[in-house]
Amino acid sequence: MKYFSLIALGFCLFVSCNNGSGNNNDTGDSAGIAPKTTATDTTTSARTMNTPEQIMAKTQVPVLCYHRIADGRKDEYTVSPAAFEAQMKILKDSGYTSISPDQLYNYLAYNESIPEKPVLITFDDSRVEHSAIAAPVMEKYGHRGTFFIMTITYNKKNYMTKDQIADLAKRGHNVGLHSWDHHMVTKYNDSDWVKQVADPQKGLQEITGKPVEYWAYPYGINDHKAAVELAKYMKLSFILSTKRDSTMPLQMVRRMIVPYGWTPQGMLKAMHSTFKSS
Repeated sequence: MKYFSLIALGFCLFVSCNNGSGNNNDTGDSAGIAPKTTATDTTTSARTMNTPEQIMAKTQVPVLCYHRIADGRKDEYTVSPAAFEAQMKILKDSGYTSISPDQLYNYLAYNESIPEKPVLITFDDSRVEHSAIAAPVMEKYGHRGTFFIMTITYNKKNYMTKDQIADLAKRGHNVGLHSWDHHMVTKYNDSDWVKQVADPQKGLQEITGKPVEYWAYPYGINDHKAAVELAKYMKLSFILSTKRDSTMPLQMVRRMIVPYGWTPQGMLKAMHSTFKSS
């Protein structure tokens, strides 16, 4: 009887020790953030995320930012349809391959491979020409884009409908969030994070049937506090071609606005100079 009692005691101690070690697993994010785990990221727990220093040291991927695609305007936020097509063509002819935000995230965070000459092509503000002009032109040259939606614009004149946004997702493009009404994140209070981020994110996911895990800062304006908060919702957040927060690099991915008047060759030159260093 004493023999069996000792066996039982030993078994209990074994179970207790194993349970204790499981509870002590470090579930923190080695890059100083804690992105929300989704169905599209089921292997994250089995991998070690790069540190902020490692992410900052990686070669930057060129990220283009477009707003309006229209004739008759000559400003920083507009390119003509002809210029846009010429720019997409030279990307193709120069050997560039468009990638998705998922690919960029996995490259930055987990060192996954990407094409030799990658480019991420993004669009802000939900303009109707993004569906009517940009998407078909990109598809013609084998590209796919990422469209950051300002959700207050649903079904309004000159902006995309919910059906058009859903169609972009079905055609292999990517849909991200650009806030509810373009309010700057540096001015958000507690309720704004629900109004501007959480609720619109949920609505976009219902429209597309896919996770919405990428954000473009309204006006490109950001700060450390906002980056920390966005990491609760987004895998990556995109700024413009300004300085990154070295402690939150996944929430400070740089983009380059493509303005009126650039030749295709001029755009390539700007890409090289803007993203040449880490």
